[in-house]
Amino acid sequence: MDISLPPASSKGREVLRDLLLLLCSAFLFSLAFPGYLSRWGIGILGYVALTPAFYVASKASWIRAPLYGAFYGFICYALFNFWLATFHPLAIFIVPMIYFTYLMLTFPFLRLSVYLFPRHGYLLQVLVWISYEYLRTKGFLGYSYGIMGYSQYLYLPIIQIASLTGVWGVSMLVVFPSAFLASAWREGKILPFIRAHWKELFGYGLLLMGAMVYGWTSRVDYTSAREWKIALIQHNIDPWKGGVWAYRTNLERLIRLSDQALRERPELVVWSETAFVPGIDWHTRYREDPDVYDIVQELLSYLSRQTVPFVFGNDDGRLEKDRFGNLRRVDYNAAVLFDRGKIQTLYRKTHLVPFTEYFPYERVFPWFYRKLKEADTHFWEPGKEFTVFRAAGVAFSTPICFEDAFGYISREFVQRGAEVIINLTNDSWSGHVAAAMQHMSKAVFRAVENRRSVVRCSNGGMTCVIDPNGRILQILEPYTEGFLIGKVPVYTATQTLYTKWGDWFAFICIGVAIAGVGIGGITSIKTKISKAK
Repeated sequence: MDISLPPASSKGREVLRDLLLLLCSAFLFSLAFPGYLSRWGIGILGYVALTPAFYVASKASWIRAPLYGAFYGFICYALFNFWLATFHPLAIFIVPMIYFTYLMLTFPFLRLSVYLFPRHGYLLQVLVWISYEYLRTKGFLGYSYGIMGYSQYLYLPIIQIASLTGVWGVSMLVVFPSAFLASAWREGKILPFIRAHWKELFGYGLLLMGAMVYGWTSRVDYTSAREWKIALIQHNIDPWKGGVWAYRTNLERLIRLSDQALRERPELVVWSETAFVPGIDWHTRYREDPDVYDIVQELLSYLSRQTVPFVFGNDDGRLEKDRFGNLRRVDYNAAVLFDRGKIQTLYRKTHLVPFTEYFPYERVFPWFYRKLKEADTHFWEPGKEFTVFRAAGVAFSTPICFEDAFGYISREFVQRGAEVIINLTNDSWSGHVAAAMQHMSKAVFRAVENRRSVVRCSNGGMTCVIDPNGRILQILEPYTEGFLIGKVPVYTATQTLYTKWGDWFAFICIGVAIAGVGIGGITSIKTKISKAK
């Protein structure tokens, strides 16, 4: 079977062909995840989505490889994260430009893999890709959307290996077929390639089968675990719309929905991220605005009459000294636990959204900092502690917003004693179900990685309960006003390898990729020297 493309008659046509292939790959990539065309995503496409991209990277010249990578990175994330256009005026440009840079650096390594190992370079390409996926989640620009393993969030037998390897092991299973097919495509004939590489293909089949067997046999039985009854309030109002009238309208709806939910006798009531915007503690102490103070007192009066604890997002304002010893107000994006109207504990968000919640480079890029402030950006200070709350006899923690997209945060909470993870988030600003679904897909992995139930309370969606096996037990329709009485399994009998060791699998992939490039480079140099003699 000949699978080679028709020869290009000119460099211009060759470049055009390569760009079209990269567009095709970007389109398949976006379809594998929840998006415009499929609310739940077409996860099976993840296994072939990168094939055209690997093919182009493998055949490109050294000059074209980084340029192709830059093009692919920008188009890929502009299609996949289209909803960022409503998040922030700069976001739909900044995020694709970040991946413009990342993949501009990654494509040459994909090219180098097949240059150093013409026969088995596709194996090194898989490791290079996993290394890229992990490294881009770290640091100030850390962002986990688009990791290939997340496209499999609905396929429970496959994703159970996340309890061992985190999402990275799932990504490896998803990425291998694309690298293999691209290598076969590059050589021109697929059947001879399969015959020549049947051992590798057979090995992959065993890994895939082993992962599925593990997936069927490793799921935990939580039927004897305590069922925690909690009320999740989805009030469907964007808290970004401020002002006294908006705050009062917001509070009235939260109280009305909570009163309805309290009739079901829950053990905890949960509101979403910054469900109540004015800083309760700040306005109680400083009373800068009488109208806002009245609203805060109305909320506290309501909470003091409740016998059930409430947890929700709120601005935590503090006066703190700067490096010059001057007092200044700093704000934290916080989750606060109230019991009978009194603050019991709070958690301050540790991993802030870059550019829109946090920009620590004001002195280095003052002009860019001013641009962000002019775009009505509200900056927060990062918290430093991983708080574990306790209510109704259950220990739980509350990653805020996209913190549940990073495995290390939920793992840290579980290591400190959290029995349930409750994510408080605000996705209503996006106006797109795809944004909420892409966010929720990551929470599925947090459940599997730690074998803990994960609850999500969003003001617009997706408000849901996920069991320790990653199965979505209950879910509210997005962008609707309502509440969900969650029946949450409090399962703590298993401590997973991921909880103990974290991202060990990603570290191994990075180490082997570096070693592979190093050994291949040394071998190539020795070969050239030998031929020169």
